[in-house]
Amino acid sequence: MEPDEIDDLARRAKAGDRDALEGLLAAVRPRTLAICRGVLPYSSDAEDACQEALINVATKIGGWGEQGRFTTWLHVVAVNSARTTYRRLRNQAVVSDVLPLEKPDPRTTSVIAGTRLDLLDALEILEHDHPQYVEPLLLRDVYGLPYDEIAQQVGAPLGTVKAQIHHGRKLVRPLLRASE
Repeated sequence: MEPDEIDDLARRAKAGDRDALEGLLAAVRPRTLAICRGVLPYSSDAEDACQEALINVATKIGGWGEQGRFTTWLHVVAVNSARTTYRRLRNQAVVSDVLPLEKPDPRTTSVIAGTRLDLLDALEILEHDHPQYVEPLLLRDVYGLPYDEIAQQVGAPLGTVKAQIHHGRKLVRPLLRASE
């Protein structure tokens, strides 16, 4: 489906058209799953995050401001769902003692199915200390979105977005080095 067609479905769904919402969810499911797979190493975890993301799209479609592409907004929703799933799974693993409490060796575990676990941990720290940098950094460095789309999505001037990404990178780099 073309981006203009997806945007049209999203506008109709936002206006309350249930059929358009069903069509939209079916159309964006593969893209949403691909985004979640980019963050989570196991297919079943990515499926859970995808389902959560689609529920969030259905219930929060009114949050799409229509300034940018619907798919840009979808990226944010999907990444947030995947990160929430990652946090939940990490916390469950520590509580249930499934994973050892010591940090795994990043030379053997930091890259699993294209996912850098050290990056996810670094983003957790960044989100705690400097939340304004996380979304622009993820959209640019993980998903490769252009700066202008990111600016539209986060509702900030282009220069501000570029500065946030630059500062976010400076803060994340030492966290990655520390775990290598």
